[in-house]
Amino acid sequence: MQLNNLAETFLKDHGATPSFKNYHGYPFATCISVNDAVVHGFPNTQPLKEGDVVSVDIGAYMNGFHGDSAYTFALGDVGDDVLKLLKVTKESLYKGIEKAIVGNRIGDIAHAIQEYTEKQNGYGVVRELVGHGLGRSMHEDPQVPNYGKKGTGPKLKPGMVLAIEPMINLGVKEVFTEDDGWTIRTKDGKVSAHFEHDVCIRPGKTADILSSFEAVEKAEAANPHLKVWSYSEVSA
Repeated sequence: MQLNNLAETFLKDHGATPSFKNYHGYPFATCISVNDAVVHGFPNTQPLKEGDVVSVDIGAYMNGFHGDSAYTFALGDVGDDVLKLLKVTKESLYKGIEKAIVGNRIGDIAHAIQEYTEKQNGYGVVRELVGHGLGRSMHEDPQVPNYGKKGTGPKLKPGMVLAIEPMINLGVKEVFTEDDGWTIRTKDGKVSAHFEHDVCIRPGKTADILSSFEAVEKAEAANPHLKVWSYSEVSA
């Protein structure tokens, strides 16, 4: 809850409104999902601890438009298997973005993410939750799944803005919804990872990444106990 309150204060201090708060009745400014919670986790007063995996998803509304981004953090020693999940999930986001070019289709983004996470690394790709278009409304068409076939789905057009967000499980792909009606958890209780960028489709170029992980990656890099994979390493 402390993180949620900090985020809400920061947004308001900079003239923005939390996109998530009161959206279809959601009661908080952020979604904070710990360990086996995939997305839509409720902030609470339970202290985070060594070994936790924490996904923070935040939306901001400002100047008539929404932004939406997520990052998954490893707190201390989470184990090599979980670190690899975070690495692969983050890499898959950029692999999807590489396919976000004019003339391609949504299925090309989806296939790139699924191929890398599920086919090559054996992880569970959540089916029930998808990325989305983004603009004056927080969720717009088209939907952007993390699984699919090349050459299928809506064609990507110049100026289209998408929130691409792989939600990848260490174990099975199946999930369930908690009694609170919001929190989505993995069916087998294993950890999940979630990374999200907003991108704008541009003619003749790769997509423009509108959100940024730079500040987070700098903070991670300053901690000698963390293994960090930046976009430059992913590209290499």
